[in-house]
Amino acid sequence: MNSPRLVERDVNPRTAWALEQAGVAPLLARLLAARGVREAAELDENLNQLLPPTGLKGLSEAAKLLADAIQSGERLVIVADYDCDGATACAVMLRGLRLLGAQPEQLGYVVPDRAVHGYGLTPTIVDLAQAQKPGLLVTVDNGIASLAGVAHARALGIKVLVTDHHLPAQVADAIVVPEAEAIVNPNQPGCTFASKSLAGVGVAFYVLMGLRAELRSRGAFTEVPRLDGLLDLVALGTVADVVKLDANNRRLVAQGLKRMRAGRAQPGVMALFSAAKRDASKAQGFDLGFALGPRINAAGRLSDMTLGIEALTTDDPERAMQLATQLDAINRERREIESGMREMAEARLDALVEALSGALPPAVALFDADFHEGVVGIVASRIKDRVHRPTFVFARGADGQLKGSGRSIPGFHLRDALDLVSKREPELLAKFGGHAMAAGATLASPEVGDVHRFALAFARVAEEWLNEQDLTRTLRHDGALPPEAATAETARLLDAQVWGQGFEPPIFCDRFELISQRLVGEKHLKLRLRRAGQLIDGIWFNHVDMLPEKVTLAYRLSLDEWQGQQRVQYVIEAAA
Repeated sequence: MNSPRLVERDVNPRTAWALEQAGVAPLLARLLAARGVREAAELDENLNQLLPPTGLKGLSEAAKLLADAIQSGERLVIVADYDCDGATACAVMLRGLRLLGAQPEQLGYVVPDRAVHGYGLTPTIVDLAQAQKPGLLVTVDNGIASLAGVAHARALGIKVLVTDHHLPAQVADAIVVPEAEAIVNPNQPGCTFASKSLAGVGVAFYVLMGLRAELRSRGAFTEVPRLDGLLDLVALGTVADVVKLDANNRRLVAQGLKRMRAGRAQPGVMALFSAAKRDASKAQGFDLGFALGPRINAAGRLSDMTLGIEALTTDDPERAMQLATQLDAINRERREIESGMREMAEARLDALVEALSGALPPAVALFDADFHEGVVGIVASRIKDRVHRPTFVFARGADGQLKGSGRSIPGFHLRDALDLVSKREPELLAKFGGHAMAAGATLASPEVGDVHRFALAFARVAEEWLNEQDLTRTLRHDGALPPEAATAETARLLDAQVWGQGFEPPIFCDRFELISQRLVGEKHLKLRLRRAGQLIDGIWFNHVDMLPEKVTLAYRLSLDEWQGQQRVQYVIEAAA
């Protein structure tokens, strides 16, 4: 449904030429120029090229707050989010604070249970943290919209440091931030930090850099601690949270991948590679986003994120392997639940299309009594990919409330759309929040009919904001791959780069003659292709429809390993 429109990326020939003159391979220079790289300096992955921490608003106050707490022996409790970004941010903060002088007995953490507590620093979570007798609460990957939670903590005499990357709350059309002792968030009003795309774990890492500078100015170190040992965790959380990989984030991820490939990652990260049957010595961003990240996320979706945080904070390789194995089992359960939910969601979608005489609404909202609240975000993403529509999927939570998770498409700011829905239907939403591309909402009423009300209001906004071109999925590609470049050497060159959100991996496009095609594993199409007299293998995963003898294909260059042998193949992404 909704086959993509194939559009070739624009390449500035002057920029590509300049990159070549700086020593970048010609094909890679073209790919980088098409992704907005303007000069070779942007490709420098050294840590001294990171944006300086001093650009972050609130960092000086945060560093003083933490330094005072460490030196006075005050108890610090980290309040984490229940996704991979939150878990890695919590692990980075706990490990980093110990490196910088905090005693183990000074440190604790709490993480909400998705089904019981909901998201963020709520008053309930403050009460839960209070059992650990904190002098200072430090939020990671949450807190910027926790107005009531911060107020409750301060009423109890507990100081709060907010570290986050989400958008602030809006109250009566005004942006409002909580009254915390300090806030570090590149997206807060008045912050001039150049990278607005830091993940929560990236913000935590920067806070530690600021703290180290503060402690150094106080003469706290005989030898200044290194923080680069935390970069494997920063890379994992950054990729898993699907934030834009601008030059600063690419440096953080590149440094983390180097540690993984060298076998110098945390025991939990190495154990996750093993549990996922991935080779850490060949670590790529794909491994973090599609193998390690989902295993950490599964704990927050179906179980308890303390499992993920413990896996990332333990220094015992044996314990790390036990936890990674447990996380792998939870992730298998998650996949089974997701598969069943996806089938139900697609059946609901098909019924909706049939009711609309074959048409698709401009936005989709689905509910089924058997949906699991921990997996609604993943299913929303799958449905969004299938129909290229902003999509919300709702489930009934353990508390009886109807909770939805949404995913969006370019040109449709999901959090802003929810804000407009809440204004037009004042009693429909109990709460909402999120980003442009991902958001969550809880309905004020547990009545199923309110999902229909939401669907109508949501679709109305989409109808006003989106046109036909917006609702046609566009796959941007990099043109034809020169036949002489279809080699293992080229594949390794491309695999060595950091690709991801906002810096998409190369997709090539060309016209092929089909020599043979057959199904393998019942759901994948195995191809033998010919182009310019060259024969090459291709595979289209999760695609069963046969192709014509002459076809235009969009594809990724991949190295297929089998029994110790490597060969080049094309992984098909689309056909036209």
